[in-house]
Parts: sequence; C-alpha cells; structure tokens
Amino acid sequence: MADDTKLATELEAREVAEYAREQDWERRSFARSIFEGRFELDLIHPHPVPDPEEQERAAEFHAKLEAFSRDHIDGDQIDRDRHVPQEVLDGLAELGAFGIKIPRKYGGLELSQLSYNRSLEIVASRCGSTGAFLSAHQSIGVPGPLLKFGTDEQKERYLPRLAGGALSAFALTEPNVGSDPANMSTTATLSEDGSHWILNGEKLWTTNGPRADIIVVMARTPTPEGSRRKPITALIVETEWEGVETVRECTFMGLNGLSNGVLRFTNVKVPRENLLWAEGKGLKLALITLNTGRLALPAFCAAAGKGALEMCRDWAGSRVQWGRQVGKHDAIAQMLGRMTAETFAMEAVVELTSGMADAKTFDIRLEAAIAKLWASETGLRIVDDALQVRGGRGYETHASLLARGDTPYPVERYLRDMRINTIFEGSSEIMRLFIAREAVDTHLSVAGDIIDPKASAGQKLAALLRAGVHYAWWYPSRFLGWGFWPRYASFGTLAGHLRFVERASRRLARSTFHAMVRFGPGLEKHQAVLGRIVDIGADLFVMTASIVRARMLTDRGSDETGATALSDLYCRHARRRIAARFDALFINDDDATYSIARRFLAGEFEWLERGIVSLETYRQQVEAALAAEAEAEPSVREPVHTG
Repeated sequence: MADDTKLATELEAREVAEYAREQDWERRSFARSIFEGRFELDLIHPHPVPDPEEQERAAEFHAKLEAFSRDHIDGDQIDRDRHVPQEVLDGLAELGAFGIKIPRKYGGLELSQLSYNRSLEIVASRCGSTGAFLSAHQSIGVPGPLLKFGTDEQKERYLPRLAGGALSAFALTEPNVGSDPANMSTTATLSEDGSHWILNGEKLWTTNGPRADIIVVMARTPTPEGSRRKPITALIVETEWEGVETVRECTFMGLNGLSNGVLRFTNVKVPRENLLWAEGKGLKLALITLNTGRLALPAFCAAAGKGALEMCRDWAGSRVQWGRQVGKHDAIAQMLGRMTAETFAMEAVVELTSGMADAKTFDIRLEAAIAKLWASETGLRIVDDALQVRGGRGYETHASLLARGDTPYPVERYLRDMRINTIFEGSSEIMRLFIAREAVDTHLSVAGDIIDPKASAGQKLAALLRAGVHYAWWYPSRFLGWGFWPRYASFGTLAGHLRFVERASRRLARSTFHAMVRFGPGLEKHQAVLGRIVDIGADLFVMTASIVRARMLTDRGSDETGATALSDLYCRHARRRIAARFDALFINDDDATYSIARRFLAGEFEWLERGIVSLETYRQQVEAALAAEAEAEPSVREPVHTG
C-alpha cells in the first residue's frame, strides 16, 4: 500500500547521517588498521586481561544468576505464553541483573562489559526473550546513554531506580524511520515559559516499551535560526506521565516473550532538565551508545552456538543410521566441525571486543559493528545447521517432542529467536554500509572534496593536490611489508594464518583504493562491492581474534584443549572465503543482477507471480481493518495500557 508521506531526499538523509557520526578517531582501532593495510597486532596481543577483583565479584554473581536461570526461567513456557512473568523480572532485579554495569554508588554491581556479556549468555541460554529484557534495558536503554551523557542530577535521580529493576527502553524507530532518521516525525518543542518540552509523535517496535518505566525518546527539535539542519534530540521520558500510551503490542515469529509495541506521545510535558546531553545531539548519542550496545548481540549468538553444539554432540554421537553414528557420516561431520570452529571464533570475538571496551583505550565503533554483523549471520547459520543435524526432531516443537517422550531440545525455538539478530540494531545491509563508510574515512578526509557535489572548484583543486601528495607515499607503502616466514613464528602452527592476515590487509587497502578510483562518487551505490570489502575485513578481524584467544588459552595452560586446532580450522575456511571475495571484487555479476532487479520492480516479470492466490488479499485486509477502526466510536478505540 503506497505511502504518500513526503520523505527526505537522498542528499538530506546522507547529511543527517554524516552529521551524527563520530568525526574523529581520537583512540586507536585495530579493525581500522586492517582496512588501512596496517596490521597492528600489538593492539590486541597479548589478549586484554580483566581485573581479578572484578572477575571474583562477577563469578559470585554468575553462580547465582545461573542457578536462578536454571530454576526459574522456562524459555519454552515463555515462548508458548508469549510473556515473561513479572516474578522472573523481579527475581533478576533482586540479584542485581538490571544494574550489571551501573556503578555501585548508584546501587548497581559495577561489573565489566565482559562480565555483562557473560551474564547475557547465561540468561539467553535459557530464554532469548528474557535476555532481551536485560539487553534492551542496559545495552541501548536508559542506563547506557545516561552513564555516558547524563548530568549528575539525572544520574542521581534515575540510576538507582534503573539498577533496582525499573525497566527502560529506547524509542527511535517510526513507521518511516528505521535506519534513516532523516524522516523522523516525532517532535519536541519548548513550552512558552521554557520549563518543559511538549512531546508528540509515535514510535514503532520499542523493545521493553509496553512494560517500561523510563524511556529515552528521540525527537525533532526546532531548527536553529539560520540553519538548514533538522536537529534530533534525546529526552528522558517516564511512562506514567500523562499522554504516554501503548497503542499496540507487536508479536513476532521469534522472541515470543518480548515486550514490544507502538508507543504514542500526545502533548507529553517533559521537564526541560530531562534533555539528555545537548539539543541536537540525540542521533550522535544513539550511534555512540550503539557502539557498545551492539556487543550484546554476539553474546546472544555465542550462547545459541554453545547450546547448538551440546544438542548436536548428544544427538549425532548417539543416533545410529546406516550402521554408524550420525556424526561420523562425512556430510554431518563437515557441519559439526565447522559449527565447532565457528562457535570458538564467536566466543573469541565476544571476549576480545568486551576486553577492548573495558580497556577504554580503543575506538571500537568498527569492532562492535563487525562483531554484530559477523556473529549474527554466523550464529544463525550454526543454529540452522543444528536443526538440520537433528532432522525432523529439529523442526518439531519442544511441546510436541516432550508430549511423546523425546528429548525436547529447543532448536526450533533457537532458530526463530536467532533470526532477528541480523536485523536488530542495524540490519546486516546497513552494518555493511556503516563499516564501509568508516573504513574509507581516511580516504574521504584526504580526497572527499573531489567527489563531493557541494564542494567548490577551489576545494576540489586543493583536495586533488592533497591527494596527490598523500597517495604518492600511501599507495606504494601498501605493497611494502614482510608477511612471510619467520614473522609471527612464536604463534606456532597459527603463524601462517597471521602472515596471511598481514598480507591480505594490505591487499584489502589497495583494493578499496582501486574501488574508489574505479567508481568515484558512485562507489556508495555499488553496495555489493562494498559488502565484499567489509566481509573480507570482518573475516581478517575474526581470524586474528581466534588466533589471539587460542594463544592466550595455550599460554595459561587451561583445560580448554584443542583451541589451536579450532582456530586453525576457522582460519582455513576464512581464507577460502577471502580469496573468493577478492576474485569477485571487480569480476562479478553485479550489473546483470541489478538490471534484473530494476526490471522486476518495473513489473516486467509479473507473469512469474501467476498461478497463486494473489497477496492483494492482504492489502485489502489491512485497508478494511483501518476503515473499520476509523468508523469505530472513540470509546471503542481506547489504547491498550500494559505498563
């Protein structure tokens, strides 16, 4: 059904996004060095080591959390009921799980990002929906941005409540605003006396929203005089205030216990002091918060990967078909080997990125985005493979398996719950564009004016001269370097993979430059090319993370035997993917595929849709429902209050 709402132009949308992104790289980034052809292994090796005192406190908390999760969280019942019981949330709050990273002076546990992610793994292994409550509350909800950008008064007022279990949420998305905030329609204007903001608008898919007590809401505030920019501002809103209502609760294919809905704000009076950070800084606040918030999703994926391995080890090691254990048939064994290596790599990424976040000496915007992109896609594949290994029992629901006395492993629920992770907090497609933009930042800072349609002739000439000087040194240097034996020999059998990463990072930097020269201003529209560049960089990052973790486990002589073999297998598979992506970077079928897509959208292939009952029925269904709602009396159309 067409929507005639006037949307922002492509240029306007790009300007909003560019204004909001972090412009400077004040701290070092390991992932950025890979894309620039500088393999700075010393940034992450030796592996970051957590604080022993903090880990001791975390271990005590994790023991209690594991016991509570085992005894009181029934993910399958929650899935059937589509509701997380309040007593579960209250029990988690009593343990301190709603204030894991909040400082102790505000009533929190003051644990690290690493301990936080391990906590999410514990809860999510029992129930993804319950884990989502904790993650939406702390990763992107009020505590995160409040700790980074809140005033002392705001922290004193809200953090103790949040640590004690007051649920929070983050309201950004609208019907016309997903990854494109230029089209935001929610507004906040100052009252005549300047004492409060008047908030109006609707937010879609607000996780935790229907049950939340405190929400960060993104809204447009008035454009400053003489400016063309439309500011986006963050406000702290309490759901008990007049004018805040849940008008609809949403249900999904997975995470059935999720509390998610459409929130409406009608002339809500928000105290002026509830402005978070500064007027017009809302979108930047959101992006900075997401840099750390995205680290939670890989933890969920790692939990699912570990659960999938346990199911498959039991089933494939005991089920006999054609005279052999299922897991000893080569087709299944290939899947099991890959799943095991990828789960190890996923855990390595979670541990490394968490350690980097805790160190507070890195700019992790690229690392967090790569971790989210790679883990969400890899985790989904692992769970899908686990379902395939389980066969019909994988497709059968927990309740059905239990009713007939079969082990009710919840792999079917895992798959439904995992599917959202490639969409949550930036879809895979948006993540690839985000990573690509950050990866070429150095190039744009040097030569961006050359391809900027708004740059003057003088700016373009200056950029051309600047680029000439820069690339006269930079480009030849991407060929120079020693990526062969005996470099990294101390890593033993994994040294060859590190040497490959060093060589491939320089090749990646050259290839990115070639793409910029070849496509010029049109590079951003060649998203398949950018996607290959990003995927190469992601695999190089994950290879290194797995190697560094394997080395750490070996050095400390732990009981995690075989880590080197797992890292080696992941790296072998990754190298084949990387080689294929390099080969397809400029020799591919992208243009032919894009041409077919254009013809499809123009209706040329409508004949392919014949032979079924047209889905026009669904469009008619929603039109009829909206018409019936419009005719209903206002008293019949009261909003649903669930908070």
